[in-house]
Amino acid sequence: MSSFNQNVIAEFRANAGKVGGPFEGAELLLLTTTGARSGKPHTVPLGFLRDGGTPLVVASAAGADRHPAWYHNLLARPLVQVETGTEEYEAVAVPAAGARRDELFAQVVRAEPGYGEYQGRTARVIPVVALQRTHEAPDGEGGIAGKLLSVHGWLRAQLAHVRELAGDRVGAGGAAALGLQLRQHCLAFCHTLEFHHRSEDAGLFPYLEQQHPHMREFFRRIGAEHAVIARLQEELVRALDAPGDGVGDGPGEGFSDRVERMSRELESHLDREEAQLLPVLRALEG
Repeated sequence: MSSFNQNVIAEFRANAGKVGGPFEGAELLLLTTTGARSGKPHTVPLGFLRDGGTPLVVASAAGADRHPAWYHNLLARPLVQVETGTEEYEAVAVPAAGARRDELFAQVVRAEPGYGEYQGRTARVIPVVALQRTHEAPDGEGGIAGKLLSVHGWLRAQLAHVRELAGDRVGAGGAAALGLQLRQHCLAFCHTLEFHHRSEDAGLFPYLEQQHPHMREFFRRIGAEHAVIARLQEELVRALDAPGDGVGDGPGEGFSDRVERMSRELESHLDREEAQLLPVLRALEG
């Protein structure tokens, strides 16, 4: 990260989103992506506009012929963190496509003509990215039990959204826009699910099994279910990206059927896990 960006980020966080210098008076946010290759967090300050209540950021790179690194990152890992002057939240980054992209870019240029000058410098189509706030679980109990319910609620909500998108044959902005919506939300769901299950298998479950040896067989069954769901997840991603490079295409053949199977398997798995684990977790914290 450049020292200039580091200074802007430090000033932004110290002054509730207000910065001076060339950005004085501008609306900025901090976008944290996960490195496509490194897997490490990468934070950049960006100007933004709004489409309704949704922030839009533009991958202009000042008109360079290559997309900025943060844009490549969010295509690989769509789940991002957004900081404004007053709040921090999680979002799914969804590039606009087709007619929808053109419409949003025209809005951007009307508000900030400089972006039109950037587009004139390069043959690449400058992306416009919507930062769609993810589902937030309602306030509930705390502790590990509350965390488990929160993650499960997030997974259920994201999968329901993927099912809805998979059933939309046209979508706002046409097939290209629908393809990107579906791709980004599906990958956000899959990556979070994978991390959640790995964390359970490597940390939570071994610890609980030590405390409750009589639950050993239950954890074996849950581990086997994790393996089944992981295979379904891999099939889902392959079907999602099958038509081409996965960026802007529609889902591959059989994608909707795979989403439905994932929904059935995951719902049963989460219900079973909650029924057995929540009483144990609450007792540990009680």
